[in-house]
Amino acid sequence: MDFIDESRIFVKAGDGGNGCCSFRREKYVPRGGPDGGDGGKGGDVIIQASPGIHTLLDQHYHPHYKAGRGQHGQGKNKTGKSGQDCIIRVPIGTIVKDAQTGEVLADLKEIHQSIVVAVGGKGGRGNARFATPTIRAPRYCEHGEKGQERSLLLELKLLADVGLVGFPNAGKSTLISRVSRARPKIADYPFTTLTPNLGMVSWKGTDFVMADIPGIIEGAHEGHGLGLRFLRHIERTSIIIYVIDLASERDPTHELAILKEELRGYSEALAKRSHVVALNKCDIPHAMEKGKKTLNTLMQRGYNCIIISAATGEGTDTLLDIIAEEMDARQAIKAKL
Repeated sequence: MDFIDESRIFVKAGDGGNGCCSFRREKYVPRGGPDGGDGGKGGDVIIQASPGIHTLLDQHYHPHYKAGRGQHGQGKNKTGKSGQDCIIRVPIGTIVKDAQTGEVLADLKEIHQSIVVAVGGKGGRGNARFATPTIRAPRYCEHGEKGQERSLLLELKLLADVGLVGFPNAGKSTLISRVSRARPKIADYPFTTLTPNLGMVSWKGTDFVMADIPGIIEGAHEGHGLGLRFLRHIERTSIIIYVIDLASERDPTHELAILKEELRGYSEALAKRSHVVALNKCDIPHAMEKGKKTLNTLMQRGYNCIIISAATGEGTDTLLDIIAEEMDARQAIKAKL
């Protein structure tokens, strides 16, 4: 399935039904008076965050949405039926923006959270509404109001507790497949991961969601490589895991510095987020020695650092212990608030 994380849509609320111009006509009631009913209200367009949906694929291929029109009023003071609402179901974590102004209308972070993005028109009043002591037989009624219409931008930011950040081929996909049930595409060439992958991790009574973000390259915050399109997916994460490739020819400390600079260029707050440095691929010959030197250097600089092998599982238990401890501490703080 394609992963679509942004889409532009057009929405149109239902028009209100017209009021009715009618007069009571019954045997033995020669002057029954006006009895035209009101028109029904047009349906609203509602965007709702729904579980089980993980992409904006439907909105990408079906960008036009229209709610039902209100029915016209009828004689005998019968009000027209209201139009049916149009409910657009999107993934949890979707941001709704006005396409013209860029204004953020809603950030749908909670399950079943919703927003009315286009209000249906009011139904027109029937002629019975216009009767007065001096005008007993009004022969006019109202047309229903037009429903609102607008263009919207939908942007998806994944809701994950832990985000894996690293250069292409650093081993992020292997790590998420090791510690969760996610099964991303894994191969030994850059940009294997072209879409974010989510994995549910359950470790010693603590559950959290881990996101494997496509590889970052230098200049990503300026849109280079996969760039800005995927950097936003780690904005909501509580913990960032910098996955460093010990098997590459790059200096690990320099690689970490580039990654942090890219995050800082995108968001200063993101660069200051709680993090752990995972020195990966220690199972490859000569990588362990390189990892030990890097570990000492980074720990002296105050980094929380660990040597792992996503391929063999070495060190991943300790990494999960660190993440679970951080998650539990955050939950305890929230509970006190």
